[in-house]
Amino acid sequence: MSKVFGYPTFDEKGEMILTTYDNEYQAMLMDVRVYRMKAGEVRRFGRDGEEIAVLLLSGAVTFSWEDQKKSVTRKDVFTEGPWCVHVCTKAWVEVSADQDCEILVQCTKNDRTFQSCLYAPEDAPWGYSSVGKFGNVAKRRVNTIFDHTICPESNMVLGEVLNDRGNWSGYLPHRHPQPETYFFKFDRPEGFGASFVGDQVFKSVNNSFSAIPGGELHPQAVAPGFMMYTCWMIRHLEGNPWLQTDRCEDERYVWMHDAKF
Repeated sequence: MSKVFGYPTFDEKGEMILTTYDNEYQAMLMDVRVYRMKAGEVRRFGRDGEEIAVLLLSGAVTFSWEDQKKSVTRKDVFTEGPWCVHVCTKAWVEVSADQDCEILVQCTKNDRTFQSCLYAPEDAPWGYSSVGKFGNVAKRRVNTIFDHTICPESNMVLGEVLNDRGNWSGYLPHRHPQPETYFFKFDRPEGFGASFVGDQVFKSVNNSFSAIPGGELHPQAVAPGFMMYTCWMIRHLEGNPWLQTDRCEDERYVWMHDAKF
C-alpha cells in the first residue's frame, strides 16, 4: 500500500527524494526531487520518454536549455514569484548555481513533444482566493505555472500556494481523480500546519510533503503565526486531464458557500 505523507531529508550530495515511480509514493506517477546546490555547482536534467520541470525555490541560477540561457534569482518562495523551465522528452536543462540555491525537479513519463518554455513570475501571478469566505480564515494566494490549458501536451500541472497565517487551504475539502503531491515550506523553521489526506491527519513541517491518491479529500491548514508555502503538482490521467473546473467539493460542507459567519 502506498504511503501518503513523507518527511524526507537531503543526502550528502544535496538531493532530497520525494516521490519516484517505484518508491512508497509510486501512486503519484511522478518523480519529484529537491536539490540544494552550492555556488559554482552544475547539474543537468533530462530523460528520454519523460518531461521535466525545474523550479527555482531560492537563490540565483543560470538555466540553459536547447540554445537558450537565462540567469534568474529568487530571494525565497514567500516574497518573489517563480522561475521555471519546462521541457519535453529528449530535451535537457542545465542548472548552474550562481549562488547557493534550492531547486525542485518534477518529472513524469511523456513521449509527446512540445515547445520548451521558461516561465517567469509575470507568467504566473499570485491571485488571492477565498477572501471573505468561511469566516475569512481560508485566505491564500495561488499561482499556476502551467496546466492543461497552458500546455495541453504536458502530463503534469505545477503551481504554488501561499497561505496567510492561521488560514486554511484547499478548502472546502475537495477531491479529484488525479493524484497530487504537495511540498511544504514555512517562513520560520519552527512553523507547522496540518495536512488532511482522506481521514488521516499529518503534521506538516518544513520540507515535508503529502502524496494524495486520486479521489481522496485533501484540505490543509497552517498554524497562527506562520506563513505556509505549498508547491502543488498534479499528474494527469490518460484521457482525463485535471482542469481548473474539476473541483469536487465534499457535499457535506457546500452549505458554507452561502453561510454568514
